Amino acid sequence: MSKKVVVTGAKGQLGTEVVEQFRQMGWDVYGYGKDELDVTDAQQVMGRLEYIRPHVVVHAAAYTKVDEAEKEREQAFLINTYGTRNVAVAAEKVGAKLVYVSTDYVFDGRRKEPYDEFTNTHPINVYGKSKLAGEQFVCHFHSKFFIVRTSWVFGAHGSNFVKTMLRLAKEKKEIFVVNDQRGCPTYAVDLAHSIYELAQTEKYGLYHISNTGQCSWYEFAQAIFTEACVDVPIHPCRTEDYPRLAARPSYSVFDHMALRLNGFEPLRHWREALQQFLRGYEVKH
Repeated sequence: MSKKVVVTGAKGQLGTEVVEQFRQMGWDVYGYGKDELDVTDAQQVMGRLEYIRPHVVVHAAAYTKVDEAEKEREQAFLINTYGTRNVAVAAEKVGAKLVYVSTDYVFDGRRKEPYDEFTNTHPINVYGKSKLAGEQFVCHFHSKFFIVRTSWVFGAHGSNFVKTMLRLAKEKKEIFVVNDQRGCPTYAVDLAHSIYELAQTEKYGLYHISNTGQCSWYEFAQAIFTEACVDVPIHPCRTEDYPRLAARPSYSVFDHMALRLNGFEPLRHWREALQQFLRGYEVKH
């Protein structure tokens, strides 16, 4: 009998790759976008999971509009916190392992050394607070979980920084990018593979998963243009030059301690992942 996985947020940037990863490995995949499964409806979530009885649930659905969350605080908590509770409760009831996708925004960015899984959290925006509250609900209501914090995700689906930079290069004569926020880019394909690997084990707990290496957004943009052979000038600027509704952590570099200590391979360097993504992306565009 083949194994079954339910993926929420299945049409998003990461969810699409998770669906593809499990499908390639021969699993029966039940992928749901928000129109097919409303995670804020506890009864609907329970009914769906009781009907399917999956072995694994990957909860990638989220309210991800970071600036909008400052204005739509209740909506962010409804989806990211109570939606996660609904998925955790239902997954526990049917005995499924749960993978919850969280974020580097649970940290305030005041450190100057990488964050491992045992560093105290301190989110500075509504999005980060709602995702952290989701983590806490997972811990309270589920017994076999993987919380996967990730950062700066890019890939073929959805909107992301790499695609935005390539679009702006066609529209503008010069581009300004912040140089005082540092983090770890993450290729959605590599993250999906890592999630699949975790789900095959019983090494439950909290994991920081990104590609290895770190950079600022400006350095990331430079690398994108170099790899894509784009010849548009980019200039470094400061966060305060482009004020936004939600505060961003200025430093959210991950230490992947949990992967190391549990015997998992680290992901490749972000630059190598970027090269692979751009090769495939440019062929299609």
